Amino acid sequence: MTTPQTAKSETPYTDKSETPRRRRYRTQDRSACVVFDQDKCRREIVKMITRHGYPLHMVEHPGFVSFVQTLQPQFFDALSFNSVQGDCVATYLAEKQNVIKCLEEIPGRFCLTLDFWTSKLTLGYVFITCHFIDSDWKIQKKLLNVLMEPYPESEQALSLAVANCVSEWGLEGKFFSVTFNHPASKPQAENIRPLLCIKNTGILNGQMVIGNCVARTFSGLAKDVLDKGKDVIKKIRDCVKHVKTSESHEERFVALMEQLQLPGEKVLSLDDQTQWDTTYKMLVAASELKEVFSCLDTVDPDFKQPPPSTEDWSHVDTLCTLLKPLFEAASTLQTTGSPSAVTFFHEVWKTQSDLSRSIAGEDPYVAGIAKTMKEKADKYWRESSLVLAMAVVMDPRFKMKLVEFSFSKIFGEDAGKNINTVDDGIHELFSEYVALSALVKPASEDELSEFDKFIIKERAGKNLKSELDQYLEETLLPRVQEFDVLEWWKQNKLKFPTLSKMARDILAIPVSAAAFDYVFDVEPREMDEYKTSLRPETVEALICAKEWLRESDASSGADVQMSSAIVKAET
Repeated sequence: MTTPQTAKSETPYTDKSETPRRRRYRTQDRSACVVFDQDKCRREIVKMITRHGYPLHMVEHPGFVSFVQTLQPQFFDALSFNSVQGDCVATYLAEKQNVIKCLEEIPGRFCLTLDFWTSKLTLGYVFITCHFIDSDWKIQKKLLNVLMEPYPESEQALSLAVANCVSEWGLEGKFFSVTFNHPASKPQAENIRPLLCIKNTGILNGQMVIGNCVARTFSGLAKDVLDKGKDVIKKIRDCVKHVKTSESHEERFVALMEQLQLPGEKVLSLDDQTQWDTTYKMLVAASELKEVFSCLDTVDPDFKQPPPSTEDWSHVDTLCTLLKPLFEAASTLQTTGSPSAVTFFHEVWKTQSDLSRSIAGEDPYVAGIAKTMKEKADKYWRESSLVLAMAVVMDPRFKMKLVEFSFSKIFGEDAGKNINTVDDGIHELFSEYVALSALVKPASEDELSEFDKFIIKERAGKNLKSELDQYLEETLLPRVQEFDVLEWWKQNKLKFPTLSKMARDILAIPVSAAAFDYVFDVEPREMDEYKTSLRPETVEALICAKEWLRESDASSGADVQMSSAIVKAET
């Protein structure tokens, strides 16, 4: 005979009338055991505000206060704008210590990018990010500062921001290059150059400055194209606007597409004129549907404007042809990996060659646009070709051979002089690294230290080839697509101990100062009005802490995924 408990456990179905009562009891029991922690709640609300960019004043909004007090009446006893502001700064300072510890462990030097933002109050904000290659030969970056600049047009604006960053983070002696996206004046750029020399030997007397990031350069070239074609672009935009701003108009447009038996997967949308890639995509989609637009006035009585002419569509095709390589190159900056200077050396010199051919062509419309574009491309090349070429030399698939090939295409008879400039620069920089290596003292003397010195003297006496010359004379590696240049240097650092240190620093140089989401911006980003109303220290704390927490979350997520994968593998 079974007991009532046994019978109940053997019953296949639970009485539904008992389920709500049992759930209520367990919920009440669990909440009764939770101890309210005011400090933990404050930390969590600060992380929420920081992660999602919510205004600090939200903690005083009546709706938010009412919601939280419903959950826990005690929570808002000591919470206000001032207290949350203090907590946000405290969170920033705590996270900053983690960043400092990370930077202290980096074996190489640091490259800085300056991303300049404007504001309606005529204040400037300089976002300073450092880029480096870690001990595992992986390229990394950290946002270090968001500095408010009251006089952004002054000649000292950018140099003061860099000097403050270097001093605050202790980068003296480890500062390697600067890349900025602000269209700085020549004095502004020249004021940065001496900072690379002060307490920083081994960097070619401040030549490692890229005066304009590649994203800003491509945006400038695209803007030239769009400005030249603004009249025809407006005609296309008005046509697209007619279709996309009315449901009935779009239905007629789709019906006409089906009647003409055109594919229906073309995405037609209005462009955002602050992002040049959206205008390019609009033109491409419209051009592929030109037959529909040409007949639209026959089926849509509301279509009052004359459709674009054959000449208009020819100009659209020209604009798309000029924008396509810029779009493809700039899109590389949005890939998940870090785009290398090697990649953009190819893109920039090909752009130069293409523009030269367009100028020499027979179409005066194309030649006029290309001539304006080439002026900007030439300026970028003059400022950046040395740095980009040195990165190419550090790629064992190309070395000096690609420099020689591409320079012959660009400079013609003057190629030799420019090739020698790169060759002299790379050898001079290597000599400085050799000198620095000689100054580094071993951490501890042992019985073999004298032997090491003996070998060094013996090699010098035999006048053996330097690591650089030995590297340059070796056969080029096959030009495969999936090649990790950093992994190659990691595997060959013992063979080239000094040259690998130089390669680490050169290959860390970023080609763009623009953030991931701002690659296609036509104008500099603008700080929103709310943040400009806050103290500069608070703005910096909120933006930097948000970035650091995001990186921490991503790292934690990767750790969790790895742990889950290990558990699955073991089971």
